[in-house]
Amino acid sequence: MRMDTVIIGGGLSGLTCGIALAKRGQRVAIVASGQSTLMFNGGSMELLGCVDGKTVTSPLQAMATLPQGHPYSKIGVDRIATLAERATQLLADTGISMTGSAAANHWRITPMGVAKPAWLTLSENFSIQDLDNLPCKRLALMCIRGFFDEPNGMLAHGLQQLGFEVDKIEFTTTDITALRRSPSEMRASSLAKHLGGNSALQRVADQINSLASHADIVLLPSVIGQSDDDGYRTLKTLVNKPLQLVATLPPSVAGMRMQTLMRHYFRMLGGNYLMGDSAVSGTFDGDRLTAITTAKLGDMPLKADNFVLAAGSFVSRGLVADYERIYEPVLGVDVDADTDRDRWTSFGVLQPQQYFRYGVATDQQLHCLRQGKPVANLHAIGSILSGHDAVKMGDGTGVSLLTALAVADSITAR
Repeated sequence: MRMDTVIIGGGLSGLTCGIALAKRGQRVAIVASGQSTLMFNGGSMELLGCVDGKTVTSPLQAMATLPQGHPYSKIGVDRIATLAERATQLLADTGISMTGSAAANHWRITPMGVAKPAWLTLSENFSIQDLDNLPCKRLALMCIRGFFDEPNGMLAHGLQQLGFEVDKIEFTTTDITALRRSPSEMRASSLAKHLGGNSALQRVADQINSLASHADIVLLPSVIGQSDDDGYRTLKTLVNKPLQLVATLPPSVAGMRMQTLMRHYFRMLGGNYLMGDSAVSGTFDGDRLTAITTAKLGDMPLKADNFVLAAGSFVSRGLVADYERIYEPVLGVDVDADTDRDRWTSFGVLQPQQYFRYGVATDQQLHCLRQGKPVANLHAIGSILSGHDAVKMGDGTGVSLLTALAVADSITAR
């Protein structure tokens, strides 16, 4: 099978790169082994949230202090603002409507009630522009009876710590009560399937209107709209108070929706999304990768002019650690990691963990290195890249989106 570009990995970075290339007329195949870590996304994208332990309010300004090995530094800090605008538009083109600016972070609310800096947040999700100037005083936190994926006590406490008056209001409907007969149904994804119809949404709205008439803003767990935001928009018209959603524990409805919409848009553009397949090995000719073999295609290799490694980090097994080493398992490209296993981690769960910075080694153009030499037609993007700590720096989704667009530019500029 011959393609212009083959992408290994079907998560946020792989889909973004694939969409950008397909829009420019390329024949693109994405090899995706299964669900991606987009399933864990609560509805926000981070660009840069923290540098040297200090919270960042202006990401574009803070990027000037990043080390040379950071992915943003490699693609060029002067390009970040333009790439960020293009990423926002690409998401909007897929049907993912988000608010926010690369110039100034806002604050998203985690399921645990913690405010964290964010670049983009789904339009229907509750966020705060300025913690010193709250958008309202009194919140009604609607707690679904029997729901497993929202720690309501911690969420309420966190909002109170920010300065809100929070009323925790438990409610149910006949639809939800029916689901409670099976505890496994009381998860965000299951509720989203059963609360999609207009009659079910009307029953939810009736409960909210009768119980939360005193609130400035009503907060509801994000259990509406697994495939699009139509359900939220309908419910918003039925509720008498301003209504916004709050992120739940993963897997999240928001993340599922984003993944579904991006896949659909990629396929609509003519892209080939090989779901449930995985890259096994690659064939090299000098400094070029000529083909990859997959588990399902077997003796029918995928050939292309360009390849992109977007397989993710340890969670998705884009990187593998055993008792002796950390390595990239498919193509055998170089990895930036300590050879001393004792240096991989630090004692204490809240301490910075060195292995978060490990990843595939690349040159300044994000070409993968193999035995110390760049592979001319193989790029790496997203969380498989070395040089940054997505947990401590709050830059994971930004790195995924912007490196994907930068590499798409590089491929199509040839």
